[in-house]
Amino acid sequence: MIDAKIITFIKLCELNNFTLTAKALNLTQPAVSAHIKSLESELNTKLFIRNNNDLILTRSGEILLKYSKRILSLYDTLKTRLEDEKKHTKTLTIGISHTSESNVIAEVLAVYCSKNKGTKIKIISDSIKNLYDKLSSYSLDLAIVEGQIPSNKFSSILLDTDSLVVVLAKDHPLAKKSILNINELKNENLILRSTQSQTRSLLQSALESINLSINDFNIILELDNIGTIKDLVLKNRGISILPKSVCYHEYKNNTLAIRPIASLNMIRPINIVFLNDFVNHSFLEDILTIYNEIIK
Repeated sequence: MIDAKIITFIKLCELNNFTLTAKALNLTQPAVSAHIKSLESELNTKLFIRNNNDLILTRSGEILLKYSKRILSLYDTLKTRLEDEKKHTKTLTIGISHTSESNVIAEVLAVYCSKNKGTKIKIISDSIKNLYDKLSSYSLDLAIVEGQIPSNKFSSILLDTDSLVVVLAKDHPLAKKSILNINELKNENLILRSTQSQTRSLLQSALESINLSINDFNIILELDNIGTIKDLVLKNRGISILPKSVCYHEYKNNTLAIRPIASLNMIRPINIVFLNDFVNHSFLEDILTIYNEIIK
């Protein structure tokens, strides 16, 4: 059902080479060129600019790529839904942020599947920006993300409210205190999320609100893997500032100390986000119920 010219165009954007695209699609190079010329003629616009050996998308090409990916995603979703109908099953593709990888979200989805036979959930982890892009292109049915919703084309349900906390080994001297002062952290070895993470952005904004900078602290290590950060903190290689939600199991099992920071506002919502035409609202209600049962 998808026009072969669209498939060729997407692959050419991916590989940026006519010869490689022809090989990947089992076409001749003249056939690839003909597909692109036909698209340009049909749409009455130029899609690429040649710059030496590079192919650079024009603004029209960028728009076509955006909607071509959406068309492809919708077609894949259609095939999945038709296959589900034949088998009397249900498949959902859910995006989660890297933060959500380390909290109870995966457990919640597993419990849902165990209670609803014939349900299959595919989890895709990505940055929050990419998750919203994938929602827009219908590559995801919904996403579970932190922070404010960027556009009114999305609907959302509040799943929980999260906050950043200091995470320490249980025998760390600061673990003896119930609340920490930000100045007490200045001489500590900090292991933080990378600068691209929403966790880091929230921390930096909170510090700036009290006229401090991240550079006022001794950061010894930056990485994205939250599991590795918690493991290093457990071994007392440093302390960290992480979302409280990712430390749920450690808090429940009393393996790590979690302490708030006085006078520092680092609260953010965790939302289930979906496009306005999403119809499976009973699924959303069930997820909320299971989540609240697990974390209580």
